[in-house]
Amino acid sequence: MENNTEKVQCLIIGSGPAGYSAAIYAARANLKPVLYQGIQPGGQLTITTEVENYPGYPDGISGPEMMIQFEKQATRMGADIRYGLATKVDFMEPPFKVWIDEEKLILADTVIVSTGASAKWLGLESEQRLNGYGVSACAVCDGFFFKGKEVAIVGGGDTAAEEALYLSKLCSKVHMLVRSDKMRASKIMQDRVLKAPNIKVYWNSSTDEVLGENKVEAVRIKNHLTNELLEIPVSAFFVAIGHQPNSEIFKGWLDMDESGYITTIPGTSRTNIEGVFAAGDIQDKHYRQAVTAAGSGCMAALDAEKYLMLQGEL
Repeated sequence: MENNTEKVQCLIIGSGPAGYSAAIYAARANLKPVLYQGIQPGGQLTITTEVENYPGYPDGISGPEMMIQFEKQATRMGADIRYGLATKVDFMEPPFKVWIDEEKLILADTVIVSTGASAKWLGLESEQRLNGYGVSACAVCDGFFFKGKEVAIVGGGDTAAEEALYLSKLCSKVHMLVRSDKMRASKIMQDRVLKAPNIKVYWNSSTDEVLGENKVEAVRIKNHLTNELLEIPVSAFFVAIGHQPNSEIFKGWLDMDESGYITTIPGTSRTNIEGVFAAGDIQDKHYRQAVTAAGSGCMAALDAEKYLMLQGEL
């Protein structure tokens, strides 16, 4: 076999809680998994400062630290963790072909896709600078830290409405910024938002800037109709304009929904291609939590092990 071609039993693409959990289980099942970490080793949790809702950490833990622990555990079990990005695949028949960084070719008996989804951002410099210091793309993860305070949330879909309602139970006031004169959210969610006494909706409004030196102190918004600028003092700024699944290279091979999330057979991690499995946020747009991603990573490793046994490869 050529130098830049390698044969493996189980290839895991992506390294958030789903990928690392799959690696832990696959290594213990002696599948000798190789995991490529992708563009953001550790996934979305590496941009989360504090994780308080993952079981087993009574004092909480920082997202990056937690991912280092996941990686260490996978390595200790015997998983081969590598830097590198999957850039192209060919799932025509097993062994499946996956190119890493456009040059190395991996031939894999099974593939676990755990490439996750990335939060969509507005693209403001201040938003990136204060990310983790009051700017967040996950109200369920970070809302708790702003209990009793005033916060802002941007978005007009169901997720934004759900997160605004979630925040309204914790925070003294929620300022909701909606780009147009109506929400995209379902009627029932809109009604709930508009009935909530401590949610104030700003229509036809976009974010001009998130203000604050080392932490969020205010948000400056612009009204499209009047061009008027308004500064609202807030302690946190939540972005809820959707997520983008990192599924581009699998298009044409794996079945996906209209948003690009990989579809799995309900109750399993199996895709439309036997031997290829999907775990974590790449196939879950509903829960998107570290603990659910880890659980689905475990499922994918067990499904891969069963598949290899049935193929007589184990």
